[in-house]
Amino acid sequence: MQKEKTNCICKQSQRLLWLLLALCFSLSVSAQQTTVKGNITDTSGYEVIGANIMEKGTTNGTVSDLDGNFILTVSNPQAVIVIRYIGYKEVEMTVKPVMKIVMQEDSELLEDVVVIGYGSVKKGDATGSVTAIKPDEFNKGLRTTAQDALVGKVPGVNVISSSGAPGSGSTIRIRSGASLSASNDPLIVIDGVPVDNSTIEGGGNIIGGINPNDIETFTVLKDASATAIYGSRASNGVIVITTKKGSEEGGRPRFNYSNNLSVSTITDKLEVLTADEFRKFVPTVTGVPASAVYGTDNTDWQDEIYRTSFGQEHNFSVSGKGWKNTPYRASLGYTNQNGVIRTNNYQRFTFNGGLSPKFFDKHLSIDLNVKVSYEDNQKVDESVVNNALRYDPTRPVKSGDANGAGLGYFIWTNGGSPMAIQTDNPVAQLELQDIHNKVTRSIGNAAIQYKIHGFEDLVLNANLGYDILKSKYEKQVPDKAGMMYTSNQKDGTGLNHNIEQNKRNYLLDLYANYSHTFNEKHDFSAMGGYGWQHFWKKSDDTKVSPDGKELFTPTHYESEYYLLSFYGRLNYSYDHRYMVTATLRGDASSRFAKGNRWGLFPSVALGWKIIEEAFLKEQETLSLRNKR
Repeated sequence: MQKEKTNCICKQSQRLLWLLLALCFSLSVSAQQTTVKGNITDTSGYEVIGANIMEKGTTNGTVSDLDGNFILTVSNPQAVIVIRYIGYKEVEMTVKPVMKIVMQEDSELLEDVVVIGYGSVKKGDATGSVTAIKPDEFNKGLRTTAQDALVGKVPGVNVISSSGAPGSGSTIRIRSGASLSASNDPLIVIDGVPVDNSTIEGGGNIIGGINPNDIETFTVLKDASATAIYGSRASNGVIVITTKKGSEEGGRPRFNYSNNLSVSTITDKLEVLTADEFRKFVPTVTGVPASAVYGTDNTDWQDEIYRTSFGQEHNFSVSGKGWKNTPYRASLGYTNQNGVIRTNNYQRFTFNGGLSPKFFDKHLSIDLNVKVSYEDNQKVDESVVNNALRYDPTRPVKSGDANGAGLGYFIWTNGGSPMAIQTDNPVAQLELQDIHNKVTRSIGNAAIQYKIHGFEDLVLNANLGYDILKSKYEKQVPDKAGMMYTSNQKDGTGLNHNIEQNKRNYLLDLYANYSHTFNEKHDFSAMGGYGWQHFWKKSDDTKVSPDGKELFTPTHYESEYYLLSFYGRLNYSYDHRYMVTATLRGDASSRFAKGNRWGLFPSVALGWKIIEEAFLKEQETLSLRNKR
């Protein structure tokens, strides 16, 4: 009996001992864990939003919030955290209860590599004139179109707005023009797809559907060496647009929203005669009859057509890693910008999506991109500003019968009949004409890259792309509008003018890149490939009266052509100082007769990094960082 009691006491003692040990272990583990609070900024003091903070050697991590703050519980007080963010140097630090972290820009990542035709190159190794700008260098403030981000940013590149209206196109000239009769516009390449830069009927913006907030880089190729790989189309320079892709860092989705609210107004009006000054001045003009009658009103026609306009822009994006660590990014954009001229308005909806999966130990990379946009540009008659400067300030905006000639707006008459030769009432032009240009467009591509197993210096590439566009120009003017007595049939008959255009562009590029460094001094790379591109467009132009009566003979046209190309490039540099680049492209266009379709476009460029020579090693005046 005593023995059983003793055994029972021993078992209870063992259980109590294990319970105490477990409690001590639990307290020990709890005591080892440390909660870290921190704030992340860049060298300018701005918060770094969405930076990845990971406990080194674990999967324990978090991201910084909108203020750059984060909270992370780590396993022990000696733990090391790793902070990563695209475009900045990686930071490793031993944890502290409160941490202030300043991230430095990674200049090599941001500046050294630039995109060129069918590949990329270190900026310092480029023999041609190549300039790349990134989002941080874009013009701040209102950027309605992609061209707005380029204004004044690249030496030798002039961007001149055609009208100043929201959504309007710009004239881009790289080192001035090269042709007397043909187009002087540069070739534009979007994610590897050279787009058709021919006129969009009713519209003037070739790349208006590209949201500036989706652009990662603009790369401008200026000289013959840099542009020759694109053949004759690149005689006026090349602008390569690369859009944003999913991040390789971190797996959690990152959400980003930004908006831009704007107010626009004219800075000054042109000085014209007031009504009183007009009444005094006109009788002194030779040829004006003494019986001329003047109105009794005092109308400032510039005030009648101009306004203070408001605009808004909203952009939302999500990026991260999905299935099998596949980087992805998707964005939506909406722009609504009023012009300073009444009734002028521009709206745009955009979608940009991309996936970048990698397979076979990252030897096979696939980059899928699709961009869809819809633009609705409510335009104004281009003569309205000139007419506002010329119109009689003694006349009212409206007078007469709302159902008669002019529909209630003042127009000039002779014997009760509207005159065929007169200046149009600018306010009537704005309010009686409904002019819209609507453009739906989609640009996409699948870029496939395979790095040969066991021979990684050789990379095979395939790029399949498309550019599909549909535009519709509509101009509607009712019967008896004043403009219908000075144009159209000149009898008051209204007008419904419609232009429908469809364009398709398909692309296939197959090329290989090889690069290798021999004996640490001889850098050699070669590229060769084949290209096929098909362009097709169709347009229908009709002019009818509001009741459907045909006023002019409709015009229709349809055209297509093919472009076949073979191209190659050799690069060699010795000791990172002496460089040579040789390029050759052969193009065949179906636009030319058989036997005259092929053209060869060679180029050779030499480079010397004189700054790498021993006699300039110690100087601090010259630099390759700002090479243009």
